[in-house]
Amino acid sequence: MSLLKNVGTIGGLTAVSRVFGFLRDIMLARVLGAGGVADAWQLAFQLPNLFRRLFAEGAFASAFVPLFNRHMTDGEPAAQRFAAEVLAILLPILVLFGGLMMLGMPWVLWLFANADLRSDPEHYALAVTMGQIAFPYLMFMSLATLTAAVLNSLSRFAAAAAAPILLNICLLAALFWGAFQPQGEETRQATGFYLAVAVSVSGLLQLLWLTFWMRRGGFSIPFSRPKMTARVKEMGVLIIPAVFGAGVYQISRFIDLAFIRGLPDGSLTYMAMADRWNQLPLGIIGIALGTAILPALSRFIAREEREEAQRLQSNAIEMAMLLTVPAAVALFVTGSAFVRVFMQSGAFTMEDARITGLLVSGLVIGLPAYVLVKVLTPNFFARKDTRTPVITAAISLLVTIGLNLLLVPRIGVLSLALAGSAGAWVNTALLYGILSRRGYFTLTGRVTGRLVRITLAALPMGAALWLVMHYADALFTGSTGERAMSILALIVVGAISYGICAVLLRILDKATIQRLMRRQA
Repeated sequence: MSLLKNVGTIGGLTAVSRVFGFLRDIMLARVLGAGGVADAWQLAFQLPNLFRRLFAEGAFASAFVPLFNRHMTDGEPAAQRFAAEVLAILLPILVLFGGLMMLGMPWVLWLFANADLRSDPEHYALAVTMGQIAFPYLMFMSLATLTAAVLNSLSRFAAAAAAPILLNICLLAALFWGAFQPQGEETRQATGFYLAVAVSVSGLLQLLWLTFWMRRGGFSIPFSRPKMTARVKEMGVLIIPAVFGAGVYQISRFIDLAFIRGLPDGSLTYMAMADRWNQLPLGIIGIALGTAILPALSRFIAREEREEAQRLQSNAIEMAMLLTVPAAVALFVTGSAFVRVFMQSGAFTMEDARITGLLVSGLVIGLPAYVLVKVLTPNFFARKDTRTPVITAAISLLVTIGLNLLLVPRIGVLSLALAGSAGAWVNTALLYGILSRRGYFTLTGRVTGRLVRITLAALPMGAALWLVMHYADALFTGSTGERAMSILALIVVGAISYGICAVLLRILDKATIQRLMRRQA
């Protein structure tokens, strides 16, 4: 299947999940507001969710997929034995880690909770309870990631891309219950409790869903006794550095939690809501591209087909920038409008929306870089080099931490968004520089020219959106009809202006589409 079709499958289903995610966050804002129960919920949910993204979807998949593909060349039984050996070691580790985290939740949350939450015994106790109930989600999702990695390696991307929809459906069920109850503190606390239950239930449902599709695809993973085989040791050597190489975005979120600890009540909710807008293109484009190219890159590199690997990497970068540069420019200009239209209501005030919109603009400055990191790191992982991305990630994190130390006292929570964006661009530059120096990948003049034209096409679009923002400002908090019309105007103006510029600058043409539609392997 072609890169465009694979990314379309993964990205399309991810988009459906992100739409449900937006509905979830709209309901969260209106039912829980910012601060208090909302901050307690965000803290309780983010811990297992960050661990999932960092270790399971990031490091585990990056280390497992190349090795699994290599064993598949020896036949399906060999790959099946390898997957069984990994599962036998993974399961007891998850049970032990999850149990320890649940027992230590009162002390773990204390490390990340801000002063307002720590000084509120009622809300802090609720956060601990929610964290303990929600943490089994990590175990279920880590096992689900194993089955998803098998499906992706077999070029069966749809089931894994659709699985997160189950999480948002479960959370929406809890939120709709809360929305139809008498509004007050008691309802908010009960809603938070049911949200924590919904998280763990959704993890189990996703595991069952992916296991069903894996077995329907003719592959099963038998249970066996834990044994540290040579193949498992090899994966262990790869997975530890991959935590940092593949998960730099999630590590930066951990750093954010540490700095948010000293910021005012509501900061955690603002950052989580803003990150939702940044995660939309990052998930649809960045994660989809990284997931789609890793198996194919692994095969090309194993067969020493350097030209095909170069072609695939170039296409992935071009597709990433074709979609993320205009998305970043559009969100930078209109992020505050989208937050006001969709989230400002009920317990979420105008000031909450203003701060969240400002954070969206800060985050999307780094959006193309975050996506490029997802696209470039598979080139290292496909060569079983998980050490180099660790080094570049460590340098970018030092930049992020340094900027936070400098800026947090001056501009508060906005510094978290700006520092993370700067660190992402540093990481991107280092990854590309190393790939080029080693002869693994170099941008050609043709691709570089297209990237420049993509950027030039996005700038007039940004100017057109700024004009619409100026004249439609009052409509963003008006009636439902006025809000709908204002958002529709932004979408239409953005799409038309970028489309015209893309045609004039010859960014999209028949030859480009045919090249992206070419089969990967």
